[in-house]
Amino acid sequence: MTTDRFSVADTTAVVTGSSSGIGRAIVERFAAGGANVVVTSREAANVEPVAQAITESGEGKAIAVACDVTDREAVAALVETTVEAFGSIDVLVNNAGASFQAPPEAISENGWKTIVDINLHGTVNCTQLVGERMRQADGGRIINVASVAGQHGSSRMSHYGAAKAGVINFTRSVAAAWAEDGVWVNCIAPGLVATEGVRSQMDIETDSEAIDRTTPDRTIGRPEEIADLAQFLASPASSYLVGETIPVKGTPRLA
Repeated sequence: MTTDRFSVADTTAVVTGSSSGIGRAIVERFAAGGANVVVTSREAANVEPVAQAITESGEGKAIAVACDVTDREAVAALVETTVEAFGSIDVLVNNAGASFQAPPEAISENGWKTIVDINLHGTVNCTQLVGERMRQADGGRIINVASVAGQHGSSRMSHYGAAKAGVINFTRSVAAAWAEDGVWVNCIAPGLVATEGVRSQMDIETDSEAIDRTTPDRTIGRPEEIADLAQFLASPASSYLVGETIPVKGTPRLA
């Protein structure tokens, strides 16, 4: 069986929120697969070491760009910098996100707006500005990272769940609108993944490296497992997937 259709070689990928966690796993996976990658998050000091490590590994070309996805002008600058460096943008992974735990009644107006702005409006900003380039060129692939909280709700992260539900609906709408322009838009909805953010918010001590990928009987995953799916969605192998949201959450728990 050939694996050529699963390749991301010679593409250019922008991965937001890629200084750590899921985003970093995705950008490193793409680079190892021969893609040019743009490592981006709000602080240059956080993304520069990641891009440098990728470059020094010899597994791909990487640049670091500081960008706040809620700032539309900053996103426009990110697009320009990427095109100047690599000539095009073939893949966009909207991974930048944020959250905190609180019951619905305890979330302030500012707290609600902040989470929705980063998770939903940030995705919209990047999708519109990168999508404009893709639609004018040869198309491309957009992968949004939502959450199972966006599908089922969350008693202590209602703001986050609402924003991610918006991302899921936005995915389907944009996919239908832009399919004729050669743009594939899909979404990943991770469940519990062993990242620093999850550990700090949920007081989970699980080490990602200690998670056994050879067993299906678990409800916590590794960032690399999300990167596996992202590579599939970024590759020609996913050609008949359009507008879908794929949950990645381990073993079902039945009532």
